[in-house]
Amino acid sequence: MTLSSTQFGSFRLFTIETGTFRLDGGAMFGVVPKTLWSRHLSCDNKNRILMAARCLLIHSQETGRVYLVDTGIGHKFDNKFSAIYGLDFSEHTLKNSLTFHGFKSTDVTDVVFTHMHFDHCGGAVLPEPAVYDRPSALTFPEARHWVHKAQWENVLKPNIREKPSFLEENIDPLSKPGLMQLIGDDHSYEPGFEIRVVNGHTPGQQLPLLKDGRRSLLYAADLLPTATHLPIPWIMGFDIHPLITIDEKQKILTECLRNETLLYLEHDPYNEVILPGNTPHKAVVEWSGRLDDM
Repeated sequence: MTLSSTQFGSFRLFTIETGTFRLDGGAMFGVVPKTLWSRHLSCDNKNRILMAARCLLIHSQETGRVYLVDTGIGHKFDNKFSAIYGLDFSEHTLKNSLTFHGFKSTDVTDVVFTHMHFDHCGGAVLPEPAVYDRPSALTFPEARHWVHKAQWENVLKPNIREKPSFLEENIDPLSKPGLMQLIGDDHSYEPGFEIRVVNGHTPGQQLPLLKDGRRSLLYAADLLPTATHLPIPWIMGFDIHPLITIDEKQKILTECLRNETLLYLEHDPYNEVILPGNTPHKAVVEWSGRLDDM
């Protein structure tokens, strides 16, 4: 599949596909019965649904900065890990997607982590060639790495449910003094590039919000991983505080509907960008496409 790009105000946006993986459908939809979610997403014989690991490259023509939002799972895995999550890099990898758009890893000036679960940050650390469980270098050695301070505190002292998502081989190399840039709720990377912070899935998840003076685009990350998660109660079993997630989804979707904000979906294998619409009973997908369709 050809990767897409578009001009968005003073930003050039590029879709970065890093491969696919699979997660248990029940875990992805929590208390929503399989008879409902399976109408929209099929599962394999292990009850796993297909997931994209879609990142976003943002080239600012005002500042020259090249931001990469999230980095995918990466390649620090053994055969058991690969089989559990059904990892598939046959069509896309982080490196190949960057190359397709004409970028090298040293071109990236800023890595923006929505949060530090392994499927969002793993690509930021390279494996040592001979010993794959001992990462030795950063993928983006010239870049500043950004994360919300509440998320980083959570990484360093994780709760028992999230601890398995913070893989040592990802976190340790990023814990070097001075590497991680910690931000608060009111952070702005530059004019037109703000964030929204949500805490239900995990503390301090930052959602990049881009504005071009006419439109807005929100990187939805794990607040809304797929278009099938549009109904307010349809949230993941992974969420640490489900009632907070529901409240945050309600508020952010209300804002998106009011401002006709586009949503960039990280995990939906079939929908890259959607425009949510409204019916008397629930939010629906009014439009679906790619960056180059916007």
